[in-house]
Amino acid sequence: MTRGFFFPQDVYKIGGIGTVPVGRVETGKIKPGMVVAFAPNGPVTEVKSVEMHHEALLEANPGDNVGFNVKNVSVKDLKRGFVTSDSKNDPAKEAADFLAQVIVLNHPGQIQAGYSPVLDCHTAHIACKFAELVTKIDRRTGKELEANPKNVKSGDSCMVKMVPSKPMCVESFQQYSALGRFAVRDMKQTVAVGVIKDVTKKEAGAKTTKSAEKALKKK
Repeated sequence: MTRGFFFPQDVYKIGGIGTVPVGRVETGKIKPGMVVAFAPNGPVTEVKSVEMHHEALLEANPGDNVGFNVKNVSVKDLKRGFVTSDSKNDPAKEAADFLAQVIVLNHPGQIQAGYSPVLDCHTAHIACKFAELVTKIDRRTGKELEANPKNVKSGDSCMVKMVPSKPMCVESFQQYSALGRFAVRDMKQTVAVGVIKDVTKKEAGAKTTKSAEKALKKK
């Protein structure tokens, strides 16, 4: 069964309905009655209804842009950059760190360990530290050219261990491409691009709403 991922673009408070995240279904399905987790550090709650163009849906599929009503959750609890997933099917979690292959496109100087630019990954926009330059590699063959390089510059490709400065949700590109690729932004431009190879995840301690507890007991 495919893990379902939904990317909320915006969150609205709608009178008489409640809190409604709006965005795109990336993989899997989302349907009423499902108990979803908002990662990296949001609540676990039940989906009350799913709508597309003001029509109620029995389920939403990949590519659908939908809104869904969640119970016992405030608009303040949900943020752009969160990933919504099925709480019972390997839900998305906060990343402690991740290993990525980075290609430096256009940087005026040299990039060293400690560099902390902003990463644009799915709807998240978060500063991440280049904690360790692991290897410099040939961007065409993937062969290692140098272990633990002191720095990298435009045109170089390298494996980098990265640490997010704030809670962030990513996956390996091979498993879920939309959560596994990013652009590195600095000086108002894209200075590098990357794909995520491996992720070390934090164990979630998310708040479960009363609505979710009831729904989980029913099943």
